[in-house]
Amino acid sequence: MKKFKKLNPAQILLLGFLSFILIGALLLMLPMATVKGISPVDALFTSTSAICVTGLIVKDTPHDFTTFGQIIILFLIQVGGFGYMTSATIISLMIGKKIGLGERLIMKEALNVLTIEGVVRFTKLVLLMTLTCESLGALLLTVRFRADYELGTAAYYGVFHAISAFNNAGFSLFSDNLIRYRGDLMVNSVIMLLIIIGGIGFLVINDLYNYAWKQVFRISMHTKVVVATSTLLIIAGAAFICLFEYSNPATYQQLTLQEKILASSFASITPRTAGFNTLDYSQLRLETLFLTIMLMFIGASPGGTGGGVKTTTFAVVLASLSSLMRTSSDTVLFKRRIPLEVISRSLLIVALAMMVVTILSLMLLILEEYPYLTTLFEVTSAFGTVGLSVGDGGVRSLSALFTPWGKLCICFAMYAGRLGPLTLAVAVISKKETRYRYPEGRIVIG
Repeated sequence: MKKFKKLNPAQILLLGFLSFILIGALLLMLPMATVKGISPVDALFTSTSAICVTGLIVKDTPHDFTTFGQIIILFLIQVGGFGYMTSATIISLMIGKKIGLGERLIMKEALNVLTIEGVVRFTKLVLLMTLTCESLGALLLTVRFRADYELGTAAYYGVFHAISAFNNAGFSLFSDNLIRYRGDLMVNSVIMLLIIIGGIGFLVINDLYNYAWKQVFRISMHTKVVVATSTLLIIAGAAFICLFEYSNPATYQQLTLQEKILASSFASITPRTAGFNTLDYSQLRLETLFLTIMLMFIGASPGGTGGGVKTTTFAVVLASLSSLMRTSSDTVLFKRRIPLEVISRSLLIVALAMMVVTILSLMLLILEEYPYLTTLFEVTSAFGTVGLSVGDGGVRSLSALFTPWGKLCICFAMYAGRLGPLTLAVAVISKKETRYRYPEGRIVIG
């Protein structure tokens, strides 16, 4: 117990997520959870994918899992979207338990907020926003699915897909994911809106809400960077995907203009990091897959339900590189100077993320011997907690064809991506205080 108290917040988050993954795997191995049983590795993979809100599948969710198993997956998605510490805090508040300083420090780390001030109040707000968005999304999807299914089935599908979309999970109860609805304006609009709201971050939602209701008089710089970067990535991504695929006979040629616009928009939004798809990714051109890898690597925004290195990190790195090329001493965004500490952390996050993706891709190339780009796509999708895949030739992800060791590599990628490379590094590497500095040395670079 004393050793547990000595753990830092990052280590507690690491162990907390791992505990929920293992519990989820045990639940999915129950006979009542699957139709024909499941191996321990596949159960662990599915649980990791759900808790890390990824969406990569090695089993066909609607056919290989029973209703009980699907509900377990949905519960894991919700816990993973909240974050295990946020979920534990909500339960503690419901039973009237007081939240101590230690718990507040861990919540600060889990929610990506700057201080512990008001963190419990913010957690309550996160719960309210989540339930509101998921309920509205479920209602709208139920109304649409009612045209195709009985009310009970439509409601079940509506709730499942609303929770999966808001938490950027990508799990679907349709074997073809959402390809059958690629031209449906309502389904596309609701799913895309839930993905954006869930991935943009609760800090941004709260800030925009307060600004709209005149509770604050200016939007924070964080919100400006997130909204501007997200908007730019979505518009640019959709434009390039449409350009790359427009003459592709396997994807866009047979689509109407509305379907092309919806498919391009959806394919630009879903890598950030939802994992739903309305296109068959095994038929996309290589340039589209490579662009999608870039979008998946960037991912969502801090404080949201998505993964990746985050939009703010991407914006800070670009601004920093721009200032270095202009030999400027300051990195500036929206007429505000970015602190050196933030720039250093951003560069470290990108470097660590590239190391994780590169090393795991190399390991899988050795273990599985699949083509380079498809392997890189699968690893980046896992690390970005996206869930997109070129597939196994059927309805499952490419990971379904991997050996147990390959699947465990993807599990680690999802785990590292959900926690974040910096959190993982802080949890693993012990911090040592030094009271001295070495003399400066000169080295030639470039």
